[in-house]
Amino acid sequence: MSLKFRLNLLITLLSLAFILVVGTILVNDTRISIRERVEAASRVTVQLLDTVIISSALNPEYGPTHKVLQSFLQSLGYVRSSHIMLYDIRGNVLYESPESTFKSNVHPPEWFVKLVAPKTETVERKIRYGTLVVSSSAAGSIREAWAGFSQLMWVGLIFFILLNVMVYALLSHSLRPVNRILASINRMEKGDLSTRLPTFTLPEFDRIGHSLNRMAESLAAERQLEENRQLTQLIQSHIEDERRSLARELHDELGQYVTAIKTFAVAIANKTKEKSPDISSNAQVIVSAANQIYDGMHNIVRKLRPGALDNLGLSETLKDTVHYWQNLHPEMKINLSLEGNLDKLGETLNINIYRIVQEAINNALKHAQASIIDIKLAVLADASHVEAANIALTIKDNGVGMNIQTVDQTQHFGLLGMRERVQGFHGSFSIASEPNQGTTLYINIPQVLQAQI
Repeated sequence: MSLKFRLNLLITLLSLAFILVVGTILVNDTRISIRERVEAASRVTVQLLDTVIISSALNPEYGPTHKVLQSFLQSLGYVRSSHIMLYDIRGNVLYESPESTFKSNVHPPEWFVKLVAPKTETVERKIRYGTLVVSSSAAGSIREAWAGFSQLMWVGLIFFILLNVMVYALLSHSLRPVNRILASINRMEKGDLSTRLPTFTLPEFDRIGHSLNRMAESLAAERQLEENRQLTQLIQSHIEDERRSLARELHDELGQYVTAIKTFAVAIANKTKEKSPDISSNAQVIVSAANQIYDGMHNIVRKLRPGALDNLGLSETLKDTVHYWQNLHPEMKINLSLEGNLDKLGETLNINIYRIVQEAINNALKHAQASIIDIKLAVLADASHVEAANIALTIKDNGVGMNIQTVDQTQHFGLLGMRERVQGFHGSFSIASEPNQGTTLYINIPQVLQAQI
């Protein structure tokens, strides 16, 4: 899943969350507005009818109250937000108010009616020779509210689609230099210092491009002054710095935003868990999406720079790497053996040993078709020198093997990179392999002094 897709997904989820929150607020305001409107209309209607009833009782010459009230209601006609029923003393219907014809062509869905419809309130008055029943009716108000709400829904949908299209187009245009930058970094990692990045429109990418160009120019100048081994070490050092910087930027910048989104979503879910379970459920979806985005970012950071190497040391990083590859390829068996004190080797040696193991596992998986990989790393103290120690690393697989005599190792960047890393520490690097008999790498770095580690 690309960074562009993740960012676009994040914007989409935030837009949906915003629309849902705004929709919820509008529905809640509509429900309150309809309830207050209906209640007010019902009170006015009841007061008016009470006045008629009292007036009829005080003036018997007008006739029986139920007849007076029936005549009044017939002349009154439809009363908004109220449904009026008049019964005689035997329970026969004398009058029933007509239904509202306001926006009769609007048919709100049942879910909207359930969300905004207020509780029906009924007022009953016993009169002489009959019964008056006034019930609140929000049908007209609900149809009016749905007419406005549906228009807002269409506007919101169009805005949502336009926003996502514009964001996707903007991200596609803005992140286009990333692939070129990564491709240039990969070429630099393999030793091609002739690559150059053009001027980019965005200032951030342009600064990265200028930095990479200046780095390449600097390394090219150093190649003319130093030996190939020292130059390769410098390239690797710069690349690791760039990877660590990129990893840190991803973790610090994007990680903060994702964490903030998750925090807000959790807060919304907790606050609306009882009153609005629908909102709480949607907030939980946002939390889940934020977790997925964070996991994807974590995988990118892992590839750029193993965070465990700086925090937990070489031994735990190697265990974590083996566990990671083992989970990716459960059909394989990767054995790791660690001996001696691996926690005081220093950052430079740690990252180089890690990269060697990483490259060896990758080669065994991609090219050797191996089913078993044995890795043994030992720090052996030198009895003749208390502060000295030798590092012995052996990596063996049971893959297809190769004929060492016919293989040009200088054309294999993986083997060449491992060899240069080892030689940078004045160590030895050798390969033992036969066709169909697997491959074994023997690496030895002698006399690693405490002052160096």
